[in-house]
Amino acid sequence: MLWAAAGVVALGFLVTVEIVARRYAGAPGPITNQAKEVVFAPKPGPLYAGLALMMVVLTWRQRFVAAGVAIGIDVVFVLVRWAVGAEVTDGHYFGNGALWVILGYAVIAVTRRTGRERVLLLKGVGLGLLLVAGRKTGDTWLLITSKTRPTVLDPYVATADHALGNPSWVVGRIVKATGPIGIHVLDLVYAQLAVAAVVVALYQLRHVRVERRFPSHYLVRTFLVIGLLGPGIYMLFPVVGPVFAYGPGASGTGGVHWAVANLWPNTPPPISTPHPVPYDEITPRNCMPSLHTAWATAIFIHSRKGLRILRYAGTFWLIATLVATLGFGYHYGVDLVAGVVFAVTIEAALRSIDRGWDRSGIQLVAYGAAVFAALLVSYRYLPMEMAEYPWVFGPLLVLAVSSVVHGYVRTTRLWEPKAVSVRQPEPQPELA
Repeated sequence: MLWAAAGVVALGFLVTVEIVARRYAGAPGPITNQAKEVVFAPKPGPLYAGLALMMVVLTWRQRFVAAGVAIGIDVVFVLVRWAVGAEVTDGHYFGNGALWVILGYAVIAVTRRTGRERVLLLKGVGLGLLLVAGRKTGDTWLLITSKTRPTVLDPYVATADHALGNPSWVVGRIVKATGPIGIHVLDLVYAQLAVAAVVVALYQLRHVRVERRFPSHYLVRTFLVIGLLGPGIYMLFPVVGPVFAYGPGASGTGGVHWAVANLWPNTPPPISTPHPVPYDEITPRNCMPSLHTAWATAIFIHSRKGLRILRYAGTFWLIATLVATLGFGYHYGVDLVAGVVFAVTIEAALRSIDRGWDRSGIQLVAYGAAVFAALLVSYRYLPMEMAEYPWVFGPLLVLAVSSVVHGYVRTTRLWEPKAVSVRQPEPQPELA
């Protein structure tokens, strides 16, 4: 029933986003874009990641067959496109095969499976499609933010960022000094965040094939909820980021005529009374909170119970993502603070739903939500005070995020099942 309800809610949400995209952005939504990828050349990464998640319910033999069929279908599509001279978008070469296999297993589940096996296979198909649809929905949301929010609040966030010492400007100069190698590594980490998430999720779901059931809580749930709720905050607090608002844009050439000033990363913006500024209808307003930071935080949390190499990888991905988001000028420091609080609060809420709400769970989620709301209100209505008194508000920001993290760690440790020691029987005297 829970999975059925989740499916209905997801479908309703996709239909809503489709309608909103067509009405306010004048563009097709996630359902239309996903349907096109049955035939037209898609981006392969999300589709094959979805196929990998779907295959956790299959046997090893079925996995090899599914992967082989997907690759074979893609080879046919590539050859046909090459034969007819069809043009493809850069980075969109293949991937149809993965989508066809996922949809094929949906048909198999309905027509060839019964009982628990049908439910399990449908859950796997749904998991794979949710990942793919989530990516499409996110892209649509970004388009909606750029079309419906003509002004941005970057001056407010940039002013408030003085409380942390303008970290985007500092890290931006450091990353620039590392040269092409450092930039390339950080760009790879930033762009392949979803790959890291899939690796952690596959580790968490490694026993599904044997146990014939999904674990009660795993990374994909947190990842999708972050992506579902985050764009709603974008609409309330539209921000484009320092490289766009105070620099030449991500490409280094475009966007400078929309910028408040061309300052990033060499000169921090001066402290002055902020006000909303107009911006183009192309650049997404996707900075507050930093969802890359939120997703990297979720990966870090869920990798804590994995193998040592997985824990090290989760730590590396979190640190590298924080450096990349600041160093490329995509986010302000205060965005990252909000992103961490956002992720930890959502993780706490999902774990509370899984184990049942109690006083500790309610208090933790309520506190995290209150801190997150207080951060947004402060950025919007107290930026001048934050900039003028950094020695007060800087430590307060660090204390706020640290208190949420500490509360999560302390509370979840109490939730962990405690090992029960088995009392050894005392030796009994024997008759001589």
